[in-house]
Amino acid sequence: MSCGEPHEKDCSEVLDHLYEYLDREMPEGECADFQVHLDECSPCLEKYGLEQAVKKLVKRCCGHDDVPSDLRSKVMGRIDLIRAGETVPEVSVLEQAKKEQAQREQADAEASGSGPSDDPSDAGPSDARTKTARTE
Repeated sequence: MSCGEPHEKDCSEVLDHLYEYLDREMPEGECADFQVHLDECSPCLEKYGLEQAVKKLVKRCCGHDDVPSDLRSKVMGRIDLIRAGETVPEVSVLEQAKKEQAQREQADAEASGSGPSDDPSDAGPSDARTKTARTE
């Protein structure tokens, strides 16, 4: 995409890093260059406006879900692996984070004493049969 006008920063480079700009994850100096480009280039400004609207819509519709606290670092780690050309594990980052979160919650529950009980009345059907067979 290009407006046909020469720019200090190429349109493809601007669009490749658009989400870094939108998410305010870009260094200040680069942000200023992006803003200059957007001020000069209507196709890139239009794309920026569209992506900004999509981001707001996603935040409004999906921004209330709890996300595992370490998901961001895991995603960024995967991105670093991909950029370095290394092999990426087949497991979904989100699934891995959910599994680890569940393990932490289970460990916390067991540590606080609300873990599995030794009370026979809490036993499932197979446990009850085993205990009955032992007493006979």
